Amino acid sequence: MRKWMWLAIVSLLMVGGCHTAETPAPDPDSIGWINLFDGQSLAGWKVNEKPDSFVVADGAIVAKNGPSHLFYVGPTGDAYFKDFEFAADVMAEPHANSGIYFHTKYQDTGWPYSGYECQVNNTHSDWRKTGGLYGVQDIRQETIQEIPLKDNEWFHYYVKVQDKHIIIKINGRTLIDYVEPENVNYPQFPGRKIGGGTFALQGHDPDSVTHYKNIKVRPLP
Repeated sequence: MRKWMWLAIVSLLMVGGCHTAETPAPDPDSIGWINLFDGQSLAGWKVNEKPDSFVVADGAIVAKNGPSHLFYVGPTGDAYFKDFEFAADVMAEPHANSGIYFHTKYQDTGWPYSGYECQVNNTHSDWRKTGGLYGVQDIRQETIQEIPLKDNEWFHYYVKVQDKHIIIKINGRTLIDYVEPENVNYPQFPGRKIGGGTFALQGHDPDSVTHYKNIKVRPLP
């Protein structure tokens, strides 16, 4: 097959979202978890706006000086996940706002259009708080007070996506148990649909500082 024909076919498959999942490095551990962050660098990640808005410090990715987003692209630049378990340890500084996107894809500017956002916000003025599925099933202040969640303290963030089912747990407590309806349509967020894609971390605004470490995923069959 001529090279140009092969490239055309690959391009069509990518546009249609039909490419196969790539396995990110390093290899999975004994129970299938894959580290997305090496604790030392942003290898495998790609920032869009404001390149200095994501740095590595004390073994964590620090989001600051937003708005900006950091996308996991993997070693080959086309990381892709559909059904998975995701986990990370998160720490928000006072009045910080951030988020973890899944089923999204890299874009040069703006808030990610594709995928869902899992909210990170303990004390920011936005009423939508940590553990919510932003704009879909939101969590209010009284819920995170029960856990409790405090600024400047690490907490564990867990997300599971399988078929149309999304579960979010904070420190082991289930806050979201959501099944996407057929023909879903959120007018304010038209890209909020389960499909497949990658992960992104949000730097929300210049005054928000949020830390992420132990970021990993376990693909599900």
